[in-house]
Amino acid sequence: MKKLLFSLLATLLTLSLYAQNDVTTFLGIPVDGFKSEMRQKLIAKGFTPKKVGNNEYLEGEFNGMDVHIFIATNNNKVYRIMVCDANTQDEANIKIRFNKLVNQFENNKRYTALDQYTISDTEDISYEMLVHKKNFDALFYQNPDMEKVDTLALQNKIREQLLKKYKPEQLENPTEEMNQEAQAIAMSIGMDMIFKKPVWFRICEHYGKYFITIFYDNEYDHANGEDL
Repeated sequence: MKKLLFSLLATLLTLSLYAQNDVTTFLGIPVDGFKSEMRQKLIAKGFTPKKVGNNEYLEGEFNGMDVHIFIATNNNKVYRIMVCDANTQDEANIKIRFNKLVNQFENNKRYTALDQYTISDTEDISYEMLVHKKNFDALFYQNPDMEKVDTLALQNKIREQLLKKYKPEQLENPTEEMNQEAQAIAMSIGMDMIFKKPVWFRICEHYGKYFITIFYDNEYDHANGEDL
């Protein structure tokens, strides 16, 4: 059993796919905890609190752009930081901004993408959004923070899955088929973990002008129907 677990552990560590208490971060701040705490941490980063009617947000600069930052909660826990461009742009410029942002994420080693998102020069954004209700999104995932890897929790998780099919004595001398099955279990666990840290952005329209909103989501705190 120990031999098999060490093999699987090495695989997961190499893939950087398993970490405990590792949530999405925004400017190094975990997207978690109470809204008041998050608000104070953002103020400490230089953002200024604002309020228009019942809408509260923070104002400042992020990635070279003037932005408004909104904090979303579920059951009093922060699950999303929403970063909206403070100013709108025309169609040509928003396409340039979107593609530049895609390129920045693709070249940032802290992120992983599972698809290509660059918008072609021939794409008619306004027509597609208005007529076909198309969304122009790009989805990335923050890579796990390896300093937070809990090897004991990882071993227990793998062992729990394997013992649903095999006896402990069988795992002491695993066959090639067992190893392959164990690798598949490890990969499944890993993908589930990485999907908990999405960062995505979308082109939004406002009276014929456009802006981009970036979402930093903590899927551990996101609503999952528990209040139904």
